[in-house]
Amino acid sequence: MVNFFEHQQQARRNTGLLVVLFFLAFALIIGAVTLVAAFIIGAVGTNGQGEYQLSWEPFIWVSLSVGGGILAVMLFKWLQLKAGGKVIAEHLGGTLVSPDTQDAVERRVLNVVEEMAIAANMPVPAVYILPNEAAINAFAAGYDTRDAVIGLTRGAVDTFSREQLQGVVAHEFSHILNGDMRLNIRLIAALAGILAVAHLGRILLYSGRGGRGRNKNALPLFGLGLIILGGIGILFGNLIKSAVSRQREYLADAAAVQFTRNPDGLSGALKQIGARDNGSQVKHKNADEAAHLFFGEALNHWFSMMATHPPLDKRIKRIEPRWNGHFPEPRTARSRSEQEHVAAQPKPSALNKLALLALPAVLMEQAHSPQQAPSWYMIWYLVSCLTNPIKHCKA
Repeated sequence: MVNFFEHQQQARRNTGLLVVLFFLAFALIIGAVTLVAAFIIGAVGTNGQGEYQLSWEPFIWVSLSVGGGILAVMLFKWLQLKAGGKVIAEHLGGTLVSPDTQDAVERRVLNVVEEMAIAANMPVPAVYILPNEAAINAFAAGYDTRDAVIGLTRGAVDTFSREQLQGVVAHEFSHILNGDMRLNIRLIAALAGILAVAHLGRILLYSGRGGRGRNKNALPLFGLGLIILGGIGILFGNLIKSAVSRQREYLADAAAVQFTRNPDGLSGALKQIGARDNGSQVKHKNADEAAHLFFGEALNHWFSMMATHPPLDKRIKRIEPRWNGHFPEPRTARSRSEQEHVAAQPKPSALNKLALLALPAVLMEQAHSPQQAPSWYMIWYLVSCLTNPIKHCKA
């Protein structure tokens, strides 16, 4: 029996260690840049005996200038990304699903999101669909529960069964509840600060061209040093960020099973990705910036350590240890057999119809409020029983 709570704790521990490592590397990059700048301005030099001496006053000013500049870039990037999930969803070409939509597929998506919001005890987020993406994928974006959104590709909503859709939506809710969006924003902002170091180095490298004299030649040399340090920092920063993202995917998978109590739904969704040639690859031009937000690997990576998601087979094995390694045939969108199965379900009695009119109205009003959703999981269970007694209310 898989212990999903143990998997969650392990993923949280690994994430904590990687975040500490990330910011340690970040501090070392700032220290190295400060040291290079101190050498250039003469704050670090040698005496007549060949020993290094440090002039503290200029060194402190250099440290404050370098650190302040990087922090300013980080703050600017953080404010840009803090605008909310709506901005990111629209940046990826998403269109908002209206709460009163009459489209059957969109209606099913909204119903599943509302169900999972109640199960997760949080407000119902806005839902976006990426209409031009045929691959199977989904994402959660935003800074907290108040501005969070759930996004799905057209390929996902047209292909997933209801159980698979529940598993994927629950996975995205886990990212919201576990603070993964805030963590990702902070890591991206820190990387933007390191990237600014490399950009400054490029400016200084070209600004000194054509100059004469030894003093002006120091600028290109300083710029080259910044480019090297910035490049090293970006490489290792991205490696650690990708490792953090992979651990959070494991955590979200385990939490999704906790919400749905149905491992088959999530593992089935992952198998559908593996069964297709285009898998989960997102074609939008801005996909690179948000690759770590998606349910599946949104981009191809030549180097496996740069991948933002664990391999599909490892994710499936954690959920379904006895999986034989074979992917099923790709599921067709809204197949006739599924429609016949839905049509064959027993119709609710007159009393059940009355309950269905009363309970969801109160429940959905509470779930869509900006405050925390009520922990009425049993009411949702009762509604499920009334809607589909054969499936949800077996003895």
